[in-house]
Amino acid sequence: MAKPELSAGESPCELKTVQPPSGKLPLIVDFQSVTKTYEAGTRKSFTSIHNVTFAVEDLPKVGEFIGILGPSGCGKSTVLRLIAGLAPQFPATSGVVLVNGKPVEAPGPDRGFVFQDYANFPHRTVLENVAFGLECAQVSVKERHERAREWIKKVGLDPLKDAGKYPHQLSGGMNQRVAIARSLIMHPKIILMDEPFGALDPGTRERMQDLLVTLWKELEATVFFVTHDVPEAVYLGDRVFIFSPSPGTIKHQLHVAPPDRPARQMQAEPTFLDSVRQVRALLDELESPIDNGNGVNVTS
Repeated sequence: MAKPELSAGESPCELKTVQPPSGKLPLIVDFQSVTKTYEAGTRKSFTSIHNVTFAVEDLPKVGEFIGILGPSGCGKSTVLRLIAGLAPQFPATSGVVLVNGKPVEAPGPDRGFVFQDYANFPHRTVLENVAFGLECAQVSVKERHERAREWIKKVGLDPLKDAGKYPHQLSGGMNQRVAIARSLIMHPKIILMDEPFGALDPGTRERMQDLLVTLWKELEATVFFVTHDVPEAVYLGDRVFIFSPSPGTIKHQLHVAPPDRPARQMQAEPTFLDSVRQVRALLDELESPIDNGNGVNVTS
């Protein structure tokens, strides 16, 4: 597993309170009172996130996996895109977004992005899709194809049978493997994943979760993973952010003890199921309407 081993007295996937940064390690991502408002000053003004603050240390030889949960429209994807430097979410309206201690100015190879809809180029083969970033970096054809074949194999595809196929010839799970390989071949220090397994069937989803843990161990990267699936966040996350309804802000941060077995086995364990119930209860509480005393229900 990519996560640290269980501490004495910990149960797999047990929830605990997040401790503040130690101050002994550099911060790989630092959000300081970040707000994003679209079309500010107009009648169409809409605030996606408000006063979002968190800090993630650059943990040596492992990285940290951050699962991000919250209702639709609460700004989870906005957070990822601000880290990535992708418009129109970037730049923030106010506050500071730092990556490796420096303000984000633009996208860069140090940050890899994996989307839900795969975003593979339809006119390119699997080999050409996976090698795309290296091509942009002007790596020689021979080297980039060699490295691409290595990553095709790492994500569980066949370098001989699958390399020459086009996206329309692949299943959803295979397309997502290509998208992951295309992003991770650049060895990013930060991996941003926006509901990457949301369209997959349960069995494929579990296999992809285990694959992701294996690749994360190899890269020793920091991962931000947006999902609507609570078990997925509890299984994968070292830490879970729970966002409020729009405008989104972090209402809860939870530390999750590491799992000690593959996804399908772990997700049947009593401790895991109890953690899932606790997280769902927090989400339900945030989304429940509250009577404001005037007979009007508002969202917390």
